Amino acid sequence: MRIHQPAECIKDANIALQLLKEGNERFVKGELIPKECCHTDREILCNCQNPFAVVLTCSDSRVVPEIFFDQKLGDIFIIRNAGNIADMTALGSIEYAVDHLKCRLVVVCGHSNCGAVKSALSNEGCSLNLNHIVDHLMPAVKKGGGIDNIINNNIELMVEKIRADEIVKLSETLVVGAYYDIHSGLVKWFDS
Repeated sequence: MRIHQPAECIKDANIALQLLKEGNERFVKGELIPKECCHTDREILCNCQNPFAVVLTCSDSRVVPEIFFDQKLGDIFIIRNAGNIADMTALGSIEYAVDHLKCRLVVVCGHSNCGAVKSALSNEGCSLNLNHIVDHLMPAVKKGGGIDNIINNNIELMVEKIRADEIVKLSETLVVGAYYDIHSGLVKWFDS
């Protein structure tokens, strides 16, 4: 078992991906790493950060990447919004992480039972701001299928959008999709 150290800069996307996979395996088994060294990590992280991965995920309170990937403070640069959409704000945050923090792995992580996707499916009247989210989800809805298919469609579309970003392309960052099952805790990885 390899644990990321706060001052360590991981430039290999495959190692970063393996750290997340191993962390999810520990989470599913209930064998989490001890986190009592948090005060030491805070001191190290006070003047710098070296996250090894970027995770774009939903703001759903049940979807917490630090927990289901069993990582420590400073390990993951997380961007959260309803529906894990790659809008301008999310893309700008990703560009910052890959360009300035040198993260070489970006994960788009959708999840089961997503309320944002349900809102897009219901097509009921929404506020202007909620419509912004629904508009970003509509291409996934138009691809069709049940809720899980639409969630997966959205993950794939957001992965494509992030891969097309010029700064992400120039940095040669690996962008992968993932699906978190709220019930089992298991993360299913999409082919990269």
